[in-house]
Amino acid sequence: EKDSLLAQWQSKYTFILEQWRLAQQKQFGKSSETSPGQGELFDEMAAESDVIDTETETQTVSYTRSKPKRQPLPKDLPRETVVLDIAESDKVCLCCQGALHCIGEDRSEKLDFIPAQLKVIETVRPKYACRECEKTGTQNTIKQAAMPPSIIPKGIATPSLLSQIITGKFQYSLPLYRQETLFKQYGIELSRRTMSDWMKKCADALKPLYERLHQELLKQSVIQADETTLNVIKEARSKCYMWVYCTGKEAPDKYNPIPNIVLYDYQSTRSGQCAVDFLQGFDGYLNVDGYQAYESTQATLAGCWAHARRKFIEAEKGMPKGKSGKATMAINHIKKLYAIETLAQQADNAEGAFKIRQEQAPEVLATYKAWLEKSAQQVPPKSLLGKAIQYNLNQWDKLTVYLTDYRVNIDNNRAERAIKPFVIGRKNWLFSNTGNGAKSSATLYSIIETAKANGLIPYDYLVRLFEELPRRKENDDINDLLPWNIKSSLKISQPIESNAFL
Repeated sequence: EKDSLLAQWQSKYTFILEQWRLAQQKQFGKSSETSPGQGELFDEMAAESDVIDTETETQTVSYTRSKPKRQPLPKDLPRETVVLDIAESDKVCLCCQGALHCIGEDRSEKLDFIPAQLKVIETVRPKYACRECEKTGTQNTIKQAAMPPSIIPKGIATPSLLSQIITGKFQYSLPLYRQETLFKQYGIELSRRTMSDWMKKCADALKPLYERLHQELLKQSVIQADETTLNVIKEARSKCYMWVYCTGKEAPDKYNPIPNIVLYDYQSTRSGQCAVDFLQGFDGYLNVDGYQAYESTQATLAGCWAHARRKFIEAEKGMPKGKSGKATMAINHIKKLYAIETLAQQADNAEGAFKIRQEQAPEVLATYKAWLEKSAQQVPPKSLLGKAIQYNLNQWDKLTVYLTDYRVNIDNNRAERAIKPFVIGRKNWLFSNTGNGAKSSATLYSIIETAKANGLIPYDYLVRLFEELPRRKENDDINDLLPWNIKSSLKISQPIESNAFL
C-alpha cells in the first residue's frame, strides 16, 4: 500500500514539474516550433550536394566579398530633384585658368515623408425657381441637383476617410482612441463613438458582399477552420468566440483553382452548432484541429499534423534536459511527413504532387503508428507525453485523410495564420463592447483579409466598395465587386497617400 501511495505521489509530482516547465517555456522561451535541421531529414544526397555547394560559395566569398544592396525606391513615387553644383567662380582650372567642363555626375536618393493631408469637400447645390409663378402665386416648383449617393448619408465621412479608419483598426491594429488622438493633432474633433458608429454602418453596407463570399466559400471542396476567444463586455458569457473559415491560399496563385476567401464569424459560444449553422449544406473536406465541435458538421474531417506535432513539442519542453527522447523521436517521424510534402511541392502539377505523397507517406505513417502503439504501453497516460501519444492515436483516422485527396492539406496552418491578424488586433483593442460590434468587426476583418489574400490593397478596395455600393439597389448583382473580379480595375501598387496618416 505504501508503494502504491508513493507511486501516486511521484506521478503527481512529475506532472506538476512538467506543467511548471511548460509554463516557464511559454512565458520566457521561444514560441517557434521549428526544430534544428528540419529541412535535412528527407534526401541525404540532396543534403550532401547542398553542403558541397555551400563550401564552394564560402570559398568564393572569402575572395569576393559582396556588399549588401539597398532595395531601389519605387519608380512611380513623385520625385523632386535637388542639384548641388559648385559655384561659377570654382569652374576654373587652378593650373591654366581654363574653363572646366562637366564630365559626369553622381546621383543619390533619400526618402521623404509627407504627413497626411486633410481637406474639406464642400458641395454646393444651387436652387432654381420660376419668377412668373412667384408673381402669379401659383405653385412654384424648386429644382435642385440630388446629392450623390453616400455610404453614410448626411455624414461628413468620405469613402477615403472611412477606409482609412477601418484599415487603421482592422489591418494595422490601431484602436479608435489612438486614431482619435491622431485626428486631434490636425484640429479635428472626431470621437471614437462617432467612428464606431461609422464602422457599424459600413459593416451593414458590406454585409451583402460578405454573404456572397459565404456562398462562394460553401461551394469549395476544402475549407479550413479555427476559433479563438474574444472578450465582449455586454455579453452574459465571460468568453465569446471568433470563428474563422478560409479556402485557397494566403496569396494569389495562378495554379490554385480555389478562390482565396477568409471569413470571420462571431458567436457567443464555442458550441458545435455554430459551425453547423455556418457550414450548412457543406459536405466537402474540413481541415481542423481535434476540437470535437466540428464532428457535428456534415463535412469529412481532415486532421492537422501541426497540432499532432505540437503536443509532442509541449511534452519535449516539459521534460528535464536530456530526457525528451521519445518526444523528440515522435517529432522526427512527423518531420519526415513534412519533408515529403516539401518534395511534393516541387512537382509540376497537383496530380504529380499527390502521387509523391501517396507513394512515400504510407510507409512513414505505418512506422510511426507502430511506434505510437508501442509507446502508449510504456508511458504514463496522464503525462504530457502520454497525452500527446493518445491524441495522435485518437486522431489517426482524421490525420490520414490527406492521403485520400490531393486538395486536402497536411495541416490546418492556413486557418491558424488567417486568424492571427485578429489575435494581434485583440492585444491592442482588448475587447468589443457589444455583440453587434463584434459582428461588425467580423465582417470588416473578413473583407480586409480576403482582399489581402487576393493581392489587393485593402485601403483601395474599401474605397472602391464604398463608392460603388451606394449606387447599387438591394437585389443588384455584386459579382463584379468580388476581389478576384475587381482586381484588374484596381492598382496593385499602393499610392503614397493611401496610408500615410498612420
